[in-house]
Amino acid sequence: MKIRLAKSNRAFAVIIALVAVTVLTLLAGAFAYAMKIETKLAANTNDDDEFYWIGRGGVERACWWLSLEGNQPFSSRQQYWNGGPGDGPETNGPLAGESLSGYQIGQGTVSLTMSEQESKMNINTADGPLLQQTLTAMGADANAISGVSDCILDWIDPDDNTRPAGAESDYYLGLTPSYYAKNAPIDNLDELQLIKGVTHDMYYGGSSAGDSTPFPKQRLGFGHAPSESPNYVFGLRDVFTPYSIGKINVLTADDKVLQLLPGIDTSAAQAIESARDSDPPVRNVPQLLAAAGIEPQVAAQMANYIDVRGSTYEIHAKVTIGQLTHEYTAVVFRNGPNVQVYSFYRSN
Repeated sequence: MKIRLAKSNRAFAVIIALVAVTVLTLLAGAFAYAMKIETKLAANTNDDDEFYWIGRGGVERACWWLSLEGNQPFSSRQQYWNGGPGDGPETNGPLAGESLSGYQIGQGTVSLTMSEQESKMNINTADGPLLQQTLTAMGADANAISGVSDCILDWIDPDDNTRPAGAESDYYLGLTPSYYAKNAPIDNLDELQLIKGVTHDMYYGGSSAGDSTPFPKQRLGFGHAPSESPNYVFGLRDVFTPYSIGKINVLTADDKVLQLLPGIDTSAAQAIESARDSDPPVRNVPQLLAAAGIEPQVAAQMANYIDVRGSTYEIHAKVTIGQLTHEYTAVVFRNGPNVQVYSFYRSN
């Protein structure tokens, strides 16, 4: 009788070795993959830091632009910060021929756009009549106007007292997901979409009805049918801002905002726009209001609402490194030549 234990042991040892080699191979592969992920994360972290500082550098460049224009007695759409050809004395200044696009910083480039917040109305200081006038001009349903106005005011005011058509935390806590009324000033205009009655279309303007509805482009008569979605002429975001000193700059505000000012109708707004774009352009409030046909006594009352100078700017910095692009947003305040960054964050 032959005993073959040695051969059997060798076969078993080979199997164990193969299993060990397989396990080690898998472990090595997992380790290599983990190292690749760690390397990628570290690279992404470095890239994020580089994007951040290039974006911040772009904002500082924008602040420099604003500071050089800070001593002028007015700010207009023709100035360099708005991409204009230059206005007044600045045409002979250091910004002549400079560009806000494709500016090289480090390994990347940054392109800047700026918008003056005094070209819009401050949502945090708007009262009921102004909100209702705005909603009416937008084309909101008459039955919704007082409710939306009261709800916006309830969201901003510091108390929990509900206005007749408004809403406080007891309403929002019943939603899914639930949340509290802010009861504080709005610091991001997107908050409006959290407020009862404020729809997507009301915020952005237009209508979400789309081309699938019969006669989507046809507006018969005035207003809309009970089953028809309102088609807003403009959105709340087009005329409101959470950042501004409160007064409207009549040199940068568009016709939608101008017509919301007391005493200014469509023809008066067009006259103001024509006067500020004339050659030579009008750059002071009394002459602009006179050109619009505003009576002197009315013009005196409007002085509390309007100006020809802005102080608050929203800066958008688009940073490109290679094939990747990030965007950053900053809000800055200007007091003469002094410009201070209030907030800075990545916006995409």
